[in-house]
Amino acid sequence: MEAHVVAPGRGWQWIVEGFGLFRKNPIIWIVLTGALFAIAVGLGLIPVLGPLVFYLLSPIFLAGLMLGCRALEKGDEIEIAHLFAGFRVNASQLITIGGIYLIGQIVIYGVLIVIGGSAMTAMMGGMGSADIAAMPDAMSGMMLALMVALALSVPLMMAIWFTPLLVVFDNAPALAAVKLSFAACLKNILPFTIYGLAMFVLSIIAAIPFGLGLLILIPTLFGSIYASYKDVFAVSEPGGQLMIGDSE
Repeated sequence: MEAHVVAPGRGWQWIVEGFGLFRKNPIIWIVLTGALFAIAVGLGLIPVLGPLVFYLLSPIFLAGLMLGCRALEKGDEIEIAHLFAGFRVNASQLITIGGIYLIGQIVIYGVLIVIGGSAMTAMMGGMGSADIAAMPDAMSGMMLALMVALALSVPLMMAIWFTPLLVVFDNAPALAAVKLSFAACLKNILPFTIYGLAMFVLSIIAAIPFGLGLLILIPTLFGSIYASYKDVFAVSEPGGQLMIGDSE
C-alpha cells in the first residue's frame, strides 16, 4: 500500500463524506454509537482492568464500524453485528494495535505526571490557603504539562489513525500498519490540520444543544475515518482487497 498526498481541502470533504454515510442509515448509526458508549462505560466500571480491556478492544470495534462503512458504500445495510465484525478479521493484529495505543497513552500519562504532578499538588494544596502567590506558577506548570501531553498525543494519533483499516482491508501486520499510518498522516499534514480544526469547531457546536449534536457528529467522525482512508490510499471502488467473507 502506498499513501498519496491529497489536497488540503480534502480534510473538510472527509467530514462531508462521513456525514453522507451517516445519512444512509442514521438510526442504526446512533444505536451503534450508543452501544459502543455503553460498552466503554460498562468496562469502565471494572476497576483498573476494565479500561485497559477497552483500550485493547477499541481497534476491533473501530474495524467493525469501518466494515459497516464499506457495506453502506456497496449498497448493503449496516447492522448492529458490524460492531463486533472485527473479531472475525485479523483480531490478533487489531488487539496488538490496541496494546500499542495503550502503551502510548501510559507513556503520555507518565510524562504528564512527571511534568505537572507537583504543579497539580500545589494548586490543590493552595486552595483555601493564604499562599495565593504560588498559584500562577502552579498554573503555568499545569499548562506546560498539558501542552507536552497534547504534543505527544498528536503523533500517537497519527500512528493509529489508519491502522485498523490497513489491518482489516489490506491484511497489514500491526507494526507495519502503524508505520504506514504515521507516514500517511505526515504526508497529508495540511488536510489533517483542516480536518482537525473543522472537527474541533463542529464539536463545540454539537455540544451546545445538551450534547445531542454528538449523536450525529460521532458517527460522522467514524465515516470520515473511512473516507480519509479511501482518499489517501486511493481506494477507488467498494470491495477493496478484503471483505468480511474473505477472512472466514
